[in-house]
Amino acid sequence: MRSFACPVCGHLVFFENSVCLHCGTELGYRRSQRELVALDGHVRCANAEVARCNWLVDAPGLLCGSCALTRTRPADADLDAMAAFADAEAAKRRLVYQLDDLGLPTDGVAFDLLSSAEEPVTTGHADGVVTIDLAEGDDAHREALRVQLAEPYRTMLGHLRHETGHYYWTVLVEPSPSRFRELFGDERADYAEALQRHYSSPAPVGWEQEYVSTYATAHPWEDWAESFAHYLHIRDTLQTAAAYGMQVHGRAPLDATPREDPGGFAEIIDTWLPLTYALNAVNRSMGKEDLYPFVLSAAVLAKLKFVHDLVTGVRV
Repeated sequence: MRSFACPVCGHLVFFENSVCLHCGTELGYRRSQRELVALDGHVRCANAEVARCNWLVDAPGLLCGSCALTRTRPADADLDAMAAFADAEAAKRRLVYQLDDLGLPTDGVAFDLLSSAEEPVTTGHADGVVTIDLAEGDDAHREALRVQLAEPYRTMLGHLRHETGHYYWTVLVEPSPSRFRELFGDERADYAEALQRHYSSPAPVGWEQEYVSTYATAHPWEDWAESFAHYLHIRDTLQTAAAYGMQVHGRAPLDATPREDPGGFAEIIDTWLPLTYALNAVNRSMGKEDLYPFVLSAAVLAKLKFVHDLVTGVRV
């Protein structure tokens, strides 16, 4: 994500800020400008209170372009679920910002943000509707599932990127799937059987050579969604690093300076790998696990490049 500054005093502010903590100016995000602006004369989204939304709208009582994508949410009286809903909406606003930045349409996707406190909720995607279990916003619940499923990385934003990836498969890939099948396999394989096999069997030996995650091994659709989400992770992190002037210096080939708008896929990877090496080194110095616990094999890079080419409109 790009960096933002208060339009009055110039101090850095976060994308989520509704007020500048330095000068007190009330702020709102104007989607058409992709900027945080002073609230003067502007109107906040109708979800400003219930979802802590700082986006602006054209008239009182309207939902912003991100909140309007949510089809179903918890009842106002369900305070626990509504707190989780606000966290999920914050992650969704980051997703929508990035989709706008990449030029991907959002008018065909909708979200059901549901609480599993009273009845089961399955996170997934069907016919353009992304369903999210709001329990994924709870750190303890999410960490337990991460360990249970042997996942190195699990976040609400990651879920949103993965599930919307299924929608973009129908937009970007389905019209002409031949190259996709060469890289990912035939998506016409029985999906239910593939998932049952995935959850009942250990990950294939050597899966790291072909897939970005163990879940990607389940079915070509999941391989695409995992690769799509991973591509969005990379692009967002590199843009943030560039916006804040982060550079990596060391013995070659570690030197790298991310750009907010990189050129081709090769440049993205040439700056991404040194950055992740440095970030992992910082985490290890703090006694933490690697921030980026992934290995990008040649096969995975080919899949990520395929995603990149489709997202950027390159003919594949």
